Amino acid sequence: MKAALRLALFAACFLPFPVAAQAEWEPVETVETYAVSGETGIALYESIGERGPKVGIGRAIAYTDFKLTWTRDYQPRGGGCTLASARPKLIITYRLPELAGDLPPAMQKRWDKFIDGVAAHERVHGEIITDIARKIEAMSVGLTMADDPDCAKTRAELQRRLVPIAAELKQRNRAFDREEMSEGGNVHRLVLELVNGG
Repeated sequence: MKAALRLALFAACFLPFPVAAQAEWEPVETVETYAVSGETGIALYESIGERGPKVGIGRAIAYTDFKLTWTRDYQPRGGGCTLASARPKLIITYRLPELAGDLPPAMQKRWDKFIDGVAAHERVHGEIITDIARKIEAMSVGLTMADDPDCAKTRAELQRRLVPIAAELKQRNRAFDREEMSEGGNVHRLVLELVNGG
């Protein structure tokens, strides 16, 4: 069997920033698919290996991508500056394999279990990204810098505070993938069950 494909999170970290949450918001979630074919588990797995999304130097079974942008209201006040509001717009895209044809009933059951498990894995990445966006929102609203009439210091401070949060996003996603894809992990089991029927 070919080396195990990895699920991957494409972390395009241009996350802008952070104290009190405002009106509730929810991410926009979309699903994009790529076609795979085959009548056996190994054939389906090989099709994934040939057609899966390119991530880094290889291909993945699936991955979660996102775009996070912000509408921010910086307000000069008494010679200083306050970030009065920061409204995120988060779009999460899950890229998953999809069957291009029909399968025999027993194989269909194995495929359904596999794809349900892969989708559930990717949704956890979506939850991590959403949690980080809420954390950024909470730490950014109300940020105030003195002697900052053009709000340049406030913007710079916001960027400085983002660095460890972006690192946290990467760390949490990597830790989750390590757990799920290590031998005996959930994704590892899903692949073996698809290919071997175990």
